[in-house]
Amino acid sequence: MTKKNSITKISKNIFHVTESGKNEQDLSSGPADFETAISTTGFGKFNFLLILIAIPAGWSSIFETTTMSYVFPAAQCDLDLSLDDKGLLNAATYLGMISSALIWGFLFDTLGRKKLLTIGFFLDATFVVLSGFSQTKTWLIVSKFLGGFIINGPFAALTSYISEFQCAKNRARMQLVLGAIFNFGTVILPLLAWAILPQNLTTSNNLFELHSWNIYLLFCGVPSILSTIIFIFMPESPKFLMTIGQNEKALKVFQNVYSMNTGNPPESYPVKKLIDEIELKKNKPDQHGGVVTANRSKIQALKEGWQQMKPIFYPPYLKHVILVCIIQTLFTMSLNSLRLWLPQIFQAITDYQHFNNGSTADLCRMLEILQPSPTSDGCVVNLDNSPVYINSIIVASVSMCSYFFAGYLINILGKKKLLSVCATISGFCAFLIYFSTNTAFAVTFASLFVASTSVATNVVLTVIIDLFPTTLRTMTVSLAMMLARSGAMIGNIVFPFLLRSGCAPPFFSIGGVILGCGFLSMLLPNTDLKALE
Repeated sequence: MTKKNSITKISKNIFHVTESGKNEQDLSSGPADFETAISTTGFGKFNFLLILIAIPAGWSSIFETTTMSYVFPAAQCDLDLSLDDKGLLNAATYLGMISSALIWGFLFDTLGRKKLLTIGFFLDATFVVLSGFSQTKTWLIVSKFLGGFIINGPFAALTSYISEFQCAKNRARMQLVLGAIFNFGTVILPLLAWAILPQNLTTSNNLFELHSWNIYLLFCGVPSILSTIIFIFMPESPKFLMTIGQNEKALKVFQNVYSMNTGNPPESYPVKKLIDEIELKKNKPDQHGGVVTANRSKIQALKEGWQQMKPIFYPPYLKHVILVCIIQTLFTMSLNSLRLWLPQIFQAITDYQHFNNGSTADLCRMLEILQPSPTSDGCVVNLDNSPVYINSIIVASVSMCSYFFAGYLINILGKKKLLSVCATISGFCAFLIYFSTNTAFAVTFASLFVASTSVATNVVLTVIIDLFPTTLRTMTVSLAMMLARSGAMIGNIVFPFLLRSGCAPPFFSIGGVILGCGFLSMLLPNTDLKALE
């Protein structure tokens, strides 16, 4: 078997490739719906191109929420950052994301995927560059808030855009690929920090004084800039085009995708006509007995939207909504409170060893360096911080690999048991970080904590998808994610207060909350092998 044939066979096994020509006779009988049209394009070069495009686009979101974790040690003296300032900087991005949650949902249906992605990544790149030129902590906080406000849209649009170029069989697997890409971005960040921050670069003119951390932030804007350029040349989502009645443009997109995947001329694409989705909706009764009209006013659209999502606030869905939102909020709050502070904790360990001739101590003793002494003279930055980046890479790599194990375990244990297992591991690892007597133990327990909690947050989303019907699914996911980000914001503001109150409160509070999530998870209905409604 040749190498080319081997690769083709593997891709077919993974993504269940549809042979584009096998239903050609069936397609000639009438207009095709979206699923038929996209399945007929097959799986090939265009789909792999989407994966490549998702790399800079996905990293943009990860970079926006995580960069400050590595900037704190380097910028602490330049910006006179206190523990509260660091907590506020970590929370600013999430506050921006929460503020724009409803706005982006409206723009989704008016601007389209491509325009939203192009404009969104351009604005995000603008605010990342603005943060890179920060001269004060207020400037940095405002730019991070605005970056979070913007990136919320492209992040959601990217997921929809890529999904709308996949057939039903490949859609879930592509989401797993996106998850791996996003997690790989958390490995790249410390590598980039390791290359730039220790250089102690400084340049100045009459307007700006740029340090290594400024340059690091500027480099973190590259993925957004690349994504802006890329999406200028990408086609609009064919599903969106069909939804707004532009079937001729949608058919042209299908033809080009088919040609790129198969190598055949676009004119040979078997589908010749698409169904008119607007016409279908005109006289289609909605779930409340009304009629969905294509030419409805904005006020009527809002009323219909409220009628559609109203059932989640009543039995039998209300108790499930409350439960999944509480679980997701507490998991996300705990994960991002500790995850975003881990580089700072690793920096404290490294600084203690640096200023104490390489000697080590228990974690609490080493974390005392986070609290500046009132009698300390000046502000000193330790540039010998390679262990910080190595430890961060280890944590991110373990988290990324955990998804492969979770993919096997979720079918063996089921979602509820897997959530309980992840919560138990994560909760006890948070406790054990407190008892760490050296760096190796702290990194090990931190890696298991981040990996298990990260998997748990994604499992909760799969429970939501299985638990709620199509008409309520997206709204419930959006509500859960908005509350989860609120939890992450609150957690990062509260974390400095916990650190000031002592070494034990941060780790025992987080561990206790996650163990509580494990118990709450057992109250969820069993959704294993449940058909989507």
